Amino acid sequence: MLLNNDIGIDLGTSSVLVYCKNKGIVAQEPSVVTVDENTKEIVAIGEQARKMLGKTPTNIVAVRPLREGVVSNFEVTEKMIRYFIDKAIGTDWFKKPTVAVCVPSRVTDTEKMAVEQATKYAGAGRVHVIEEPVAAALGAGIDITKPCGSLVVDIGGGTTDIAVISLGGIVISTSVKIAGDNFNDAILTYISMERDILIGEGTAENLKVVIGTVSEKTPYAETKVSGINKNTKLPDTITVSTEEMYKAMKKTADDIVEAVIGVLENTPPELSADILERGIVLTGGGSLLEGISDLIEDRTGVKCVTADDPVKCVAIGAGKYLEYKEDEPQQPNFSIKSLFGFWE
Repeated sequence: MLLNNDIGIDLGTSSVLVYCKNKGIVAQEPSVVTVDENTKEIVAIGEQARKMLGKTPTNIVAVRPLREGVVSNFEVTEKMIRYFIDKAIGTDWFKKPTVAVCVPSRVTDTEKMAVEQATKYAGAGRVHVIEEPVAAALGAGIDITKPCGSLVVDIGGGTTDIAVISLGGIVISTSVKIAGDNFNDAILTYISMERDILIGEGTAENLKVVIGTVSEKTPYAETKVSGINKNTKLPDTITVSTEEMYKAMKKTADDIVEAVIGVLENTPPELSADILERGIVLTGGGSLLEGISDLIEDRTGVKCVTADDPVKCVAIGAGKYLEYKEDEPQQPNFSIKSLFGFWE
């Protein structure tokens, strides 16, 4: 049986979530690390590091050890994972935890190995690397073991993963490097070019959450935002509206929709019929963006449903995968279907 210190990790570009059996999500913090350039020592990790962004001396730099869902800085990634493991289960381990960690679909074997090795060096025992759409489907409560197609669109921080899943496996998928961070970049660019105000990444993220939209039908709203005036070089405050957010974000949303259409166009006919009947399931933080579900539904003609608590789906799914797998230790050559058969 699964010991309580075995965990599932959603190792995201923008945030890390950790799931423990019988506890649920036990950690959820930004995947940001601050490092002292002089000593090369870690100053802060997670939420504490995020609070330091833009407020540190020049020798303290913020590092995102994951870019577009893969490891970009091995040593910092290892230390960040150790921080989250320790935070989730403490440092007094009876045994090294078994960890299920998620990666985008379509990553290379080398990229998968980097994630696996970083997790092992961080203190894990056995490591299972799972593709994010599979974990997202499990976390959303989809029975992936049946012979029918389910289309999952997981819009994260660094990547959007789109996959058709049937009989416990991915039939067709794509992973595009267009996601939440790209919406932030689009907002930064728009405010700079159209309003002559320079804002930070955190401000762009807040704008996205508060009044961001990819629908022209969104009721008008506005909020104030502060930054540096490009002309005077002095602090300035402006009012930004939902109409401006739509102009800034629409192109990025369209690119995600095109990726969804691309997967649908290459899906086998029988599975396409299943998807038309069952609909598209949206997960990830990006699925909460105002208008994204309606946009995908309008462009594809397939109904869209946003999963309950979509931000946590991948982490929950990773933990569930690990639970069910550990319940079958006597079957090393297990199949996903036999693993989840009791759901039927």
